[in-house]
Amino acid sequence: MTTQTEVLVLGAGPAGLGAAYRLARAGHSVVVLERNEHVGGLAGSFEVAGMRVDFGSHRLHPATDPAVLTELRTLLGDDLQQRRRHGRIRVAGSFVGFPPRPLDLVRALPPRLATRLARDVMTAPLRRARSDTFAEIVRASLGPTMLRTFYGPYARKLWDREPEALDGELARRRVGARRTRDLLRKTLRRGERGNMFWYPRRGYGQITDVLADAAIAAGARIECATTVDRLELGATAIAGAGSREWRAGTVWSTLPLPALAGLAGGPAVGLAFRALVLVYLVLPQQRWTEFDAHYFPELAIPISRISEPRNYRDSLDDPRDCTVLCAEWPCTVGDPVWGADASVLGAEVRASLAREGLAMPSPVHVEVRRVAHAYPVYDLTFAARFAALDGWARGLEPRVLTFGRQGLFAHDNAHHALEMAWSAAGCMDGAGAFDRLSWRAARRRFDAHVVED
Repeated sequence: MTTQTEVLVLGAGPAGLGAAYRLARAGHSVVVLERNEHVGGLAGSFEVAGMRVDFGSHRLHPATDPAVLTELRTLLGDDLQQRRRHGRIRVAGSFVGFPPRPLDLVRALPPRLATRLARDVMTAPLRRARSDTFAEIVRASLGPTMLRTFYGPYARKLWDREPEALDGELARRRVGARRTRDLLRKTLRRGERGNMFWYPRRGYGQITDVLADAAIAAGARIECATTVDRLELGATAIAGAGSREWRAGTVWSTLPLPALAGLAGGPAVGLAFRALVLVYLVLPQQRWTEFDAHYFPELAIPISRISEPRNYRDSLDDPRDCTVLCAEWPCTVGDPVWGADASVLGAEVRASLAREGLAMPSPVHVEVRRVAHAYPVYDLTFAARFAALDGWARGLEPRVLTFGRQGLFAHDNAHHALEMAWSAAGCMDGAGAFDRLSWRAARRRFDAHVVED
């Protein structure tokens, strides 16, 4: 069976669905292929114990491009709720409100640590990075105290690398403030808007659900449970999945670059990813704490964050007799954590939280989801490997376009992926011609994205 289409989109995450929606609305014929049974990717939602939960903690940030946010508010209506952030972060043995407020920091930090941070602010103009590594960029910009007490442990936990073994680009993508004084100024000036976020009533995946519905209504086709196993890039692109075949003028891919290269005869170059095990604990009570999320950058506890979906929204659909927590545990595919049984992981999460002063009752149920490609690893050799793959892919434009978090091996939020989709679709005119210069300018903007936590 052969299907003809103008644009074939690989992957039904935020970038793929956003592009399909915008292209179909502009009158282009679009087919989206997704290997999973449901759309959304890591921005999707599913049910645990009758409650809609996400693949970790997700929010639609106020930094979302206004055009994208306006469209989503139209599609979601009153289901897109504006919420106040109410989290906590573990710092120096104490919990501090997150995002932090100056008074909280003063009260929570040990005097010696506060003195060292103040000294780092004063000596910031004297520091220079001695190499382009994560450790040196953080040390030079935020100070040795922040590196030692926060960002160093954070790097070891998330990427299983010493901060000296990670590229400086990681610090530029993950650390929004360039100097300690900038970080303090940002904290002091954080207004009402900075403490707010948007979240759908039926879970974060409701965003991709409505985009999929809108794309279909505009004429796009979305085919799930379809794994592409071959891709021929001649005058007409041909993608295959078993006995089925799709022919398209252009292919827009959100697949991981190494996977696309493997399908289409590109360079056999690998890129490293850090995995994530998500442990969902069902507790026999309506609410665990008042906080939406707890952050754990320190190495004393193996998880990096635990969130309570109920506290992200107001929804009468949520069950009243239980709550669900989602613990995020960074790991590596194939290691003991990756393969551990749900009951073992649940018991360790509970014990770890108890050591941090966060007691909970025994869960009545534990579920696990495993994410193989959670965090791109920017080690000291990644730039050359990425350049080889990206250079090959750029040489295929405009027949092939790579975008999205996986397609660009980027540390990005979902709202950044949606911005990529809007930008890509905006580069194709009504006749199907693609403006490569505008796309290159958009790519340069994407390189400046900083992750919003």
